[in-house]
Amino acid sequence: METFSRRKTVKKAFAASVPVMAGYIVLGIGFGILMNEKGYGILWTLAMSLFIYAGSLQYAGVSLITSSVSLVSAAITSLMVNARHLFYSISMLEKYKDAGKFKPYMIFALTDETYSLLSDGNVPEGCDPHFYRFMVSLFNQCWWIIGSGAGSLLGKALPFSTEGIEFSMTALFVASFAEQWLSSENHFPSLAGLFSSVICLILFGPDRFLIPSMILIILILTIAHRMEEKRK
Repeated sequence: METFSRRKTVKKAFAASVPVMAGYIVLGIGFGILMNEKGYGILWTLAMSLFIYAGSLQYAGVSLITSSVSLVSAAITSLMVNARHLFYSISMLEKYKDAGKFKPYMIFALTDETYSLLSDGNVPEGCDPHFYRFMVSLFNQCWWIIGSGAGSLLGKALPFSTEGIEFSMTALFVASFAEQWLSSENHFPSLAGLFSSVICLILFGPDRFLIPSMILIILILTIAHRMEEKRK
């Protein structure tokens, strides 16, 4: 039976999470500043980062909690913003299959950037695969919590205009897309997502294109997968 070093696994997971740390701390600071500007202190900020932990949804959540929207509207918005996670979870089923006690948290903590680090399935030699994925997920959330807490304190100490700060999430998504494009030889999923989004944006407009584009992406990738299975 192969033996794994927990200490080495933690070190490798930390090293893998460092690029995410750079982005998450900056983005977390932006979120913390927005929360402070809307009158929500550090406890609210840390609670959202601990229990919700969905960067883009947390940014959207600032508007949801300050505009007194209904629970139904909040639920629909949350579904639309995080619908992409359905695709992440499907592609990670085999990798998380036998994760045991680590599995619930790994499912909860599967963000865009964590998926980007773990989706290829590669694990450093000598590392426990499930513990490695768990620690990468945990380190990434820690960076987000640290950043959002720092942003809340910074926003209280140094008040300044936050106009345009929401664009930081868009910048992160673009960077993640570029990273996956460069690290993967198969660009079809990326092109399918891009094509579907552009078509649905034109047809349905910026306020209603997300769910149709997700449905179209599912159809395209499902058809492509079945065609590939038939060729085998």
